[in-house]
Amino acid sequence: MAKKILFQDTSFRDGFQSFFGARALTDDFLPAVTAAVDAGITHLEAGGGARFQSLFMYCGESAFDMMDRFRKAAGPDANLQTLARGINVVALSAQPKDMIDLHAKMFKKHGITHIRNFDALNDMRNLKYSGECITNAGLHHQVVVALMGLPPSCNGEGAHESSFYLEKVKDIIDLEIPFDSICFKDASGTTPQKIIYDTVKGTREMLGDDVLLWHHTHETAALGVDQYMASINAGIDGICVSRDPCSGGTAQPDLLSMWGALRGTDYTLDIDINKVMTANAVFKDCMKDYFFPEEAMKVSSEVLLSPMPGGALTANTMMMRDTGTLDLYPKVIEAMADCVAKGGFGTSVTPVSQFYFQQAYANVTQGPWKKITEGYGNMVLGYFGKTPRKPDAEVIKIAEEQMGKKFFDGNPLDVIEPGIAKAKAELEKNNLPTTDENIFIAGALMTAGGNKGVDFLLGKGTINVRKISDEKTKADSKPAVAASPKTPASGPQNYTVNVDGRAYNVVVAEGTGQVAQIAPANIPVQPTAAATSAGSIEVNAKLPGNVLKVDVEPGQAVNEGDVLVVLEAMKMETPVTAPQEGTVSSVEVVQGDVVTSGQLLVTLS
Repeated sequence: MAKKILFQDTSFRDGFQSFFGARALTDDFLPAVTAAVDAGITHLEAGGGARFQSLFMYCGESAFDMMDRFRKAAGPDANLQTLARGINVVALSAQPKDMIDLHAKMFKKHGITHIRNFDALNDMRNLKYSGECITNAGLHHQVVVALMGLPPSCNGEGAHESSFYLEKVKDIIDLEIPFDSICFKDASGTTPQKIIYDTVKGTREMLGDDVLLWHHTHETAALGVDQYMASINAGIDGICVSRDPCSGGTAQPDLLSMWGALRGTDYTLDIDINKVMTANAVFKDCMKDYFFPEEAMKVSSEVLLSPMPGGALTANTMMMRDTGTLDLYPKVIEAMADCVAKGGFGTSVTPVSQFYFQQAYANVTQGPWKKITEGYGNMVLGYFGKTPRKPDAEVIKIAEEQMGKKFFDGNPLDVIEPGIAKAKAELEKNNLPTTDENIFIAGALMTAGGNKGVDFLLGKGTINVRKISDEKTKADSKPAVAASPKTPASGPQNYTVNVDGRAYNVVVAEGTGQVAQIAPANIPVQPTAAATSAGSIEVNAKLPGNVLKVDVEPGQAVNEGDVLVVLEAMKMETPVTAPQEGTVSSVEVVQGDVVTSGQLLVTLS
């Protein structure tokens, strides 16, 4: 009799993250949840990971409201699973113990039954306390060993081999981390099949037949189905699959594809094909107006050289579209391999994948290692835990100098101050109710540049979900571009150019005809240096991004080093500071603007 392989449907979490950068509105997809359950699918990924913050930041919704509605649509008996990142849980940064405990209690309260819990550095100390909180809340704790195939240019010094992963399984046992199942999670879909087979086989021999083992991968490099076959043949119990239209590409292998791959073998997924096809039809109808990025649907074999997770790839390209820098993507991906090697070989999965991408982005836009980004710097200095191998000594030195702190080899939880009191104070300052949900929202979405959770609770949230109908409306509403003047004019000339449906203002220098400046058309073209007042100082953006915050106004006196504007790109906040003492003459941007590299932000006198 064929062995039944368990499966989790990841369409509504990892599928959304992998295809839409986690931006999907609850009203749009709920009918597909009910249809999935009607088809006999009983285990669904319902949130967590980037889907938590994306709902507040991009969808104008509360993640807790979404979970409540998801539970209602799925019914009382479905297993609903979310994703947690160890001491980060679902937050934008590492969290203190009180917030980690609150995370488990809140997710239990809002209908979740299972939490998959991973640490990107495979520092299993980071999973002990969070695992205890998940277990104490009455939830199924699925502890993770994070997998990744190293780029061929990297000598991992033994990291990310099967022997390394088996050491991590032994760490779980030795640290007495409570767990109900173990998952081998490959966020980039790059782990060689032989390593997967040996890891699962070795774990089964170590722990016996009664321990529930899961495997999670992505189809980004078109290896997913074969990787699952390797783990199934080695003794895996369950796999993660997605469904049309959010399967394959950067997401998980398709449910029906895996069913087909197992036909005639000793294994089965035990599904009703006709019912699944009906559920897929409902799902496709729900998502028919969504913009599916080309890069999310194709084979991206380059991730074998620079392991970019499927769930992060589209999120990053979405943000690059927002800032008009998608053309830099190939260079950033190429630069990632160096960031992996010099950063200590942490697994390329959130948040570490984002640290790699942010640092690679900074290396491309500002020069190699000229700017150590906050997340990457804290990682190489040990403030998120112990990396699999010690980071590059020169990078550690640069990070210490730029960040003003020393390398740390202790337990991160020992140096993080309690968070609930700070979150509660922030809510009270803004006259907001101090419910447990609001406390968690404010604490989890707190950053150095502001609090995106509080902004949402104050009604300042925005909706940025790409839909086909919205793009068509924007295109139809654009005013016609006036014809260029037939007679020559003196001085630089301004033109509006349309590229891939986006309008840009282009400044062409007088005489030479060379392009002097390019900016999105909704941003005023800035005056040339010759047009500025004598003695004024221009403060320009060093990299493209969104204006997160403007801290000054005309007439305000500033000192050298004072923050003028905070830019955000790739979830990375970059303060723009005053180069010297002076008075603000003009502020050329407002919160929410998209700026290009070199664009004028503030003038000082």
